[in-house]
Amino acid sequence: QVQLVESGGGLVQPGGSLRLSCAASGRIFSIYVMGWYRQAPGKQRELVATIRGGGSTNYANSVKGRFTISRDNAGNTVYLEMNSLKPEDTAVYYCYRNQDGMDYWGKGTLVTVSS
Repeated sequence: QVQLVESGGGLVQPGGSLRLSCAASGRIFSIYVMGWYRQAPGKQRELVATIRGGGSTNYANSVKGRFTISRDNAGNTVYLEMNSLKPEDTAVYYCYRNQDGMDYWGKGTLVTVSS
């Protein structure tokens, strides 16, 4: 089993920045995909960004150039640096990890972008 714990959400004004963190623990494998999804009220959960164990990244078009995903060297912690935040970025952000054919999810952290 893998446990994912997110942190770093909160309230920020439009144009501001936030940094989310997600720490993975348990049976950690070196081959994985880890990243962030988000779900806004009344909408489906959507991909934000992912990073593979080898370091390759993938971003939703809506966040390219504004968000940056990174990880620590051990591959246990993933970060999402969010800049130039917009009201439409408001959502619950969920940490995600896929390894050995299994999907794992965190409980989510709320990001609210509002003046």
